[in-house]
Amino acid sequence: MFNLYEKTTFGCSKLITELYSTSFTLGIKTLDRKFHGPIYAIYGFVRYADEIVDTFHDFDKKVLLDRYKDETFRAIEEGISLNPVLHSFQKVVRQYKIEHELIAAFLHSMEMDLFNVVYDDSGYDEYIYGSAEVVGLMCLRVFCEGNEVLYDKLKADARSLGAAFQKVNFLRDLKSDFCDRGRVYFPGVDFNEFGIESKLIIEQDIQKDFDNAYRGIIGLPEGARKGVYLAYVYYLKLFDRIKRTSATRIQHERIRVPDRIKFALLAKTLVQSGLNAL
Repeated sequence: MFNLYEKTTFGCSKLITELYSTSFTLGIKTLDRKFHGPIYAIYGFVRYADEIVDTFHDFDKKVLLDRYKDETFRAIEEGISLNPVLHSFQKVVRQYKIEHELIAAFLHSMEMDLFNVVYDDSGYDEYIYGSAEVVGLMCLRVFCEGNEVLYDKLKADARSLGAAFQKVNFLRDLKSDFCDRGRVYFPGVDFNEFGIESKLIIEQDIQKDFDNAYRGIIGLPEGARKGVYLAYVYYLKLFDRIKRTSATRIQHERIRVPDRIKFALLAKTLVQSGLNAL
């Protein structure tokens, strides 16, 4: 009967992923089936923490986030939780030996969103690490399945991939982050005077992350490579659209990749994978 409970909890994390992100759902479904549940569980965990700080405006977010943090580590310690998202996540943490430091760093970055609205260089790097790079490392723990040599080899590139995704999100969500939440993530950037020069500097930094990330993707185990590459090319397509969009327009509009293009990228990735041409 406990197996049914665990199946249900992983099903909840899968549902969360499907409802919140078409692109990540496509990427996960392209992974080897053995990775589906664990990556859904990681996504469900980080998505709900992000949801607390971004949308629960009528509640005390600090109280809710502190409770989420306490319940997370209690679940990991006890090996069970009545919160389905936390139960599936703790199962993955324990099975793949995901470091508690990564989890703590992620939750710390979520807490930073409750208070910090303008970041300096140090705060920006700290936030990027905790909000995105550690998520890449959690997933890498799953993909490496206990292979410490491979994990250490790909660790830096996995961090670059997470950073690239997050920085693209920052550009895409520039308007909502500033207007709705009062946040400016990029150091030294005045949203009211955001122009071509500032945009170009940010884009050059993101391109470096993408270049490093591609090197790491090629080194992933075969069962993980295709799915991660799909997420990579989706974000690269989004990044390309952002680069071709004026700084003024980005301040007023959220740039998207239509679903038809996402599915076209999926088809192309499947063909390339079959030809070993990633």
